[in-house]
Amino acid sequence: MKEVDAELSTLDRAIINAFQGGFPVTTRPFEPAAAALRDRGVDVTGSELCERVRELDDAGTLSRFGALVNAEEIGGAASLVAMHAPADRFDEIVERLNEFTEVAHNYEREHPHLNVWFVVSVADHPDPDKDGSDRVEEVLAEIEDATGQETYNLPKQREFHVGAKFLVDGPVPEGDIDLSDLGPDVSPTDRSTLTPAERDLVVEIQGGLPITEAPYADIAARLGTDVEWVTETIKRFDAEGKVRRVGVIPNHYALGYTENGMTVWDVPEDALDEVGPAVAGLEFVTHCYERPRHEGVWEYNFFAMTHGRTEAESERRIAEVKALMDEYWDVGASDWDTLFSTRILKKTGIRIADRADSNTA
Repeated sequence: MKEVDAELSTLDRAIINAFQGGFPVTTRPFEPAAAALRDRGVDVTGSELCERVRELDDAGTLSRFGALVNAEEIGGAASLVAMHAPADRFDEIVERLNEFTEVAHNYEREHPHLNVWFVVSVADHPDPDKDGSDRVEEVLAEIEDATGQETYNLPKQREFHVGAKFLVDGPVPEGDIDLSDLGPDVSPTDRSTLTPAERDLVVEIQGGLPITEAPYADIAARLGTDVEWVTETIKRFDAEGKVRRVGVIPNHYALGYTENGMTVWDVPEDALDEVGPAVAGLEFVTHCYERPRHEGVWEYNFFAMTHGRTEAESERRIAEVKALMDEYWDVGASDWDTLFSTRILKKTGIRIADRADSNTA
């Protein structure tokens, strides 16, 4: 089968490859962005670039444009959870599970036992002596009561990589334009809480920036503040990790990346320090974590998510992960598995406002 990545113009491909991160945080960001594309042989003005980004967003080729907020640094907690839903009760269990507002993403995955995988996202615990992870456990207890099924909590213990970039054939094939140095000079702070003004900014930008030639000024007008404060704060959030990156967020399904495989591995503890960064360095691995085992049910402690445009491409990429693993330890047939998603059961996104509210002081 031919591998395709959607019907896109040369300019479309340049936009998608160039600006999945590193978009300028300046008063009129499309001007320097267009100049960078012209340096790569793509003839476009700032106005034309803005218009085409808007059209790609309207068409669903992009999920959004703007700052990718790192919910973990904003407040609250989130965790990946697995569950078994028997075939004769599958629809009933999923319906009850999806009624929980704390359940953000929910997928059916291929596994002989754990066939439902979901993300629980919560605000910080109202009890000052407890934290977000305690609240996750309370929600899971409620889910178990509602469904009659045991849950298996798999919180992130170590993050090796999060950077879901989806490149297409065309200009800027390495996706290496980085204009994040433009704009105001900022210094990170060591504050863990948000100010009320910062909370309002996070909530305003979580769904994307306005796709106009002066998006930060438009955000400032909505909030009744100065554009200088908006650009400085977004740049500082980027430096502090509260924002993962600023740019276009592609709809990977629209780009043809329809195959995603969650590879899971039983990595020896003494190999994790080397294996994690090595696998994270593979350009097609979009997420890479250490997570806990559950004895007798779930023996894997390392997760690496891959995406492909065809089943064959996905299988090749998984084989590359396996080959790299073999360089660090003797991987047996029972030491790993791939769980392909077969159905999206729920996808509402992380409830940033609740999490930000609980961490505002």
